[in-house]
Amino acid sequence: MNTRWNASAIAKLGLLTAVALVLGYFEHLLPVTGIPGVKLGLANTVLLYALYLLDVPSAILLMILKVGLSGLLFGGVAAMLYSFAGGVASLLVMILARRAKGLSVIGVSILGATAHNVAQLIVACFVVETRAILAYLPVLLLAAAVTGILTGLIARYTFRGLNPKAVKAPEPTRKKKPEKRSPS
Repeated sequence: MNTRWNASAIAKLGLLTAVALVLGYFEHLLPVTGIPGVKLGLANTVLLYALYLLDVPSAILLMILKVGLSGLLFGGVAAMLYSFAGGVASLLVMILARRAKGLSVIGVSILGATAHNVAQLIVACFVVETRAILAYLPVLLLAAAVTGILTGLIARYTFRGLNPKAVKAPEPTRKKKPEKRSPS
């Protein structure tokens, strides 16, 4: 997708925003883990989709829409602050990691999840006005690795389903030409 915002691009971003909101709401209803502050990050599959199959400006706009609308619908100002910090850090790291050679969507997802958790923890340090909360960092890093792998796997298989051209097709097999026989 290019950065010209035509009707098709706006419709696609609207649809992706809706999918991200539904996934975020689904996560909000189902506490997947018993660890406070840890979510699967299913809505991040939509950001990965935008980053890999659209373009960076679309991914940035989608992240802003997702954070803003999710905060208004399911959270509040505090939730928006944490989510925005995590979203900006995560997306920035994923944009940079996407450019690295040899790094799969799973690796990009893990790095994004890690950046998200670290950014939210930094915001929490300022809000709570204590660095003692950094003791929670190892738990969040482990959670980021696990959720990043799961989100990356979901994204990988979603890409294959939504954009078959993104998956390398096997090369066609060539038939052998019949050998010419010389007249005897």
